[in-house]
Amino acid sequence: MPQISLKNINITFKQKDKVLEAVKNVSLDIQKGDIYGIVGYSGAGKSTLVRVINRLQVPTKGQVIVENQNVNQLKGRKLRDLRHKVGFIFQHFNLMNSRTIAENVYYPMFNTETKNRKARVQKLIRLVGLQGKENAYPAQLSGGQKQRVAIARALANNPSILVSDEATSALDPKTTQEILQLLKKINQELGVTIVLITHEMDVVKTLCNKVAVMNAGQVVEKNNILNIFSNPKNELTKDFINTTNNSTNAIETLSQQTKFQELSKTNRLFQLTYLGESAEHPFIIDLYNRFGISASIIYGNIEFIQGTPLGNLIITIDGQLNRIEEIKQYLADNQISLNEIDFSKIK
Repeated sequence: MPQISLKNINITFKQKDKVLEAVKNVSLDIQKGDIYGIVGYSGAGKSTLVRVINRLQVPTKGQVIVENQNVNQLKGRKLRDLRHKVGFIFQHFNLMNSRTIAENVYYPMFNTETKNRKARVQKLIRLVGLQGKENAYPAQLSGGQKQRVAIARALANNPSILVSDEATSALDPKTTQEILQLLKKINQELGVTIVLITHEMDVVKTLCNKVAVMNAGQVVEKNNILNIFSNPKNELTKDFINTTNNSTNAIETLSQQTKFQELSKTNRLFQLTYLGESAEHPFIIDLYNRFGISASIIYGNIEFIQGTPLGNLIITIDGQLNRIEEIKQYLADNQISLNEIDFSKIK
């Protein structure tokens, strides 16, 4: 049974004589212990969608089940209890500037006995790495430190679910990585399920085990992180992934070079993606031995996702292009995908 189940969620807003469909028929299942990424550009409907988890947003249609409870039917104390189980972290911290760090963490506590609250505050401050800063004020902290306070505050009521809504968007790359490692630690040590909203595929790649891609209020693709990165189906997903592995920049650079613009029909550019054990496969030699083609590597990148190597190459193929579908199938049988690069589609 999923810890969070969103079933056919629709959310519409009425603006004068217009109806805005912010979320359109979205269904997601999030298991306990997941770090589930929801990625999309601004306006895709990500933040609106996750607010239904604790009914900060009421869906126009659809069902929200959280820990076996129908959220749409909860009222009064039962709804308050649910909201205590779901901690939220936001991009802009939302700290109270007139209160110390300890007081900011202490303020929302409900599920801890009063006599134990100060001890819990200290425990959370240590967890997020801010020991010694208890009596400081938000204005005295860096952006990364403020976000750590916001994370500690989101954990104040011992939530079983943590929603991170663009929590790293305002941070520099080094601080972003530190915050992501902190979230991973919280997931592993406390067993908290994390729902992570972002427009950055690098964030998803670093932290998540599953991902859904949203566009214009709809989920256009969802899968575990390895399948998404190794074999994306939707064009938007491919764009996100190519941006994070620098293939987009490489292709744009090549498209501006006369040498590659003038490639003949018998010598074309392809993007080749390989995963796991296929990284050790001598496929360049195989292509020559099996099909009599010569392949030259123009660009290469390899990274590890959840400990599994994932490689991307841009290659030129010369000869036997009439057998390209056969070549694609052979590579696919070895967990290697091959797609032709079309410069005309580059914006």
